[in-house]
Amino acid sequence: MQVKHIQNNDKGYFVATVQGKDAGLMTYVNVDNDRFVIDHTEVNDEFTGQGVGKAMVMDAVKYARENDKKILPLCSFAKSVFNKNTDIDDVLYRS
Repeated sequence: MQVKHIQNNDKGYFVATVQGKDAGLMTYVNVDNDRFVIDHTEVNDEFTGQGVGKAMVMDAVKYARENDKKILPLCSFAKSVFNKNTDIDDVLYRS
């Protein structure tokens, strides 16, 4: 599986591919220089249950750590990944 990160001004997305096929997409919006909101995650039916969604969230976590950013997971899937993995709390935005 490969996860690619694409930035476009104040928005961006992570796209996952498996053997050249589109497997999933996760979108985000920058709130400011220090925070971004994950607002949507989708996994194509063919790849459900194969860890595609979690891989995209974890790539976002890596990006946040490398760029000293916090993540606000508004998307229910991303929020569930944060709830199940306390080892990524360091990038979780708390108001």
